[in-house]
Order: sequence, then C-alpha cells, then structure tokens
Amino acid sequence: MNKNIAAAAIALGIGFAPAAQAQVVLDLSLITCKQLTELPDEQAPFITAWLAGYFSSKVDRSTIDLRYLDRNTKVATQYCNSHPSETLMQVIEKTAK
Repeated sequence: MNKNIAAAAIALGIGFAPAAQAQVVLDLSLITCKQLTELPDEQAPFITAWLAGYFSSKVDRSTIDLRYLDRNTKVATQYCNSHPSETLMQVIEKTAK
C-alpha cells in the first residue's frame, strides 16, 4: 500500500509541475531594422542596451551613458523605419553616440 501512495504522490507531483519555459536565444548580429520596429515598445530598449554595451566594449570602455540610451533607441527606431533591411548593428554603428 505504501508503494501505491508513493506512486500516486509522484504522479500528482509530475502533473502539477510547472511547464518548462521555452528559452529564446537572439543572435543580435542578425536582427534587422524591420524586426526592431515590430518589437513591442518595452522590448526595444533591451536590445539597444545590449548593443550599446557591445559597442562600448569594442572601444575598451566599460561604461554605458544611460542618458543616451533612450535617445539612441529613438534615433535607431526612426532610422530603421526608412531602412528596414539593414541590420540593427549597422544602424547602431551609424547613429549611436
């Protein structure tokens, strides 16, 4: 009888285990302007913040000036509206401060 209770407890536990969340991996070197403009407004700053860090590290800077983060997101998004096929990395190189 103890085996039945243990088996039922295990089955019940498995049945109520939370579903695994799918992990999404983005290759930011491939994101196009079109894809950026299609993102929800709250997600674009995360992408541009990562890119700001990436480009800062390329010039051996360990800081990001947060005053420019919102500005750079807006400038990149505006630029992307008229250049949908360019990659976001190309745009950031052209427009970021």
